[in-house]
Amino acid sequence: MYRHLLTRIVLLCAAAATAVGARGAVHGAQKPFTIVIDPGHGGRDYGCVGKLTNEKTIVLDVAKRLGKILEDEHPDIKRVYTRDDDRYLTLQQRADAANKAGGDLFVSIHVNSIDKRARNRTTIHGASVYTLGLHKSENNLNVAMRENAVMELEQDYSAKYQGFDPNSTESYIIFELNQNSHVSNSLDLASAMQDELISTAGRADKNVRQAGFWVLWAVAMPSVLVELDFICNPSMERFLNTKDGRQKCARALANAISGYYAHHRRVASARGSEPAPAGHKEGNAGKENKETPEPSAPVLTYHVQFLTSSRRLSENDKRMKGVSDVDCYVEHKTYKYYSGTFSTLAEAKKRLASVRKKHSEAFIIKMQDGKRI
Repeated sequence: MYRHLLTRIVLLCAAAATAVGARGAVHGAQKPFTIVIDPGHGGRDYGCVGKLTNEKTIVLDVAKRLGKILEDEHPDIKRVYTRDDDRYLTLQQRADAANKAGGDLFVSIHVNSIDKRARNRTTIHGASVYTLGLHKSENNLNVAMRENAVMELEQDYSAKYQGFDPNSTESYIIFELNQNSHVSNSLDLASAMQDELISTAGRADKNVRQAGFWVLWAVAMPSVLVELDFICNPSMERFLNTKDGRQKCARALANAISGYYAHHRRVASARGSEPAPAGHKEGNAGKENKETPEPSAPVLTYHVQFLTSSRRLSENDKRMKGVSDVDCYVEHKTYKYYSGTFSTLAEAKKRLASVRKKHSEAFIIKMQDGKRI
């Protein structure tokens, strides 16, 4: 049994390497900032179905509205759609299109639903933005399984996805073994989008979440999957079926992307203007400058990041209970909370194991002289 499971994991790792292997050469400084907009489902895949409309129709309209806003307000951003009409695409085709475009962001747009037998089916409401990571709860796993189940529409999908079974919890072990290297930037964008969906689109807060979505795993860039609201709730479906509702959702996503893009430009600008080395003076080459002390060696530390928030949290916030030595730093108007300060990676890994008992999405970060690197 264990040998069979190990073989499946190895095959899944091989599939991941194939998925992200064709990312293309490194782009030069003139490469435009590229966002890949992915309207979920399409064609014979309707996604979630309501009484008035369906998921594939809603998300395509929101995607086009998002693209139009970005075109009007940020003409320097290149926009790529995985689909711009009602056609079916496999999850791998979506990932391939994003990687071929050399995207800087991948935004997959969806609407949510729950089982017809659920008692709160017609009352549940709210938006969630997902990033790749461990499914922290059974609900997160169920959403990931539903979105990944589109694979089953393909002939011989098991062979195409190297044995990945969207209905088997065993297959999701791969997401623990091969975490996405863009998780931090993805969480930044997800947090901003969640805030905008609440404040701009008026959606209830169902939180930023993490789960094992194949399409997020297979793209070589920061990526999020947005669930705008629940189509199974008649009131939410009516909102999503109106032009005004879809425009508000598109505006919310555009606002978050604009903030992320502004931050991206500031970082790129800072990297492009490196200061002269410390102590360097024109005309003093070869001379010892006794008045200028040698710069001290940079201090590298390790920490366990476990939580992000758009606002500073109270020390008594329930999300911090059970986590020791908590501190935070601010990046891109987002408060990022971490546990511990360690001089070695081994020490940080010990703390990580402890923190993950309460926050399964926690990960290790490095800081140099108190700044995240």
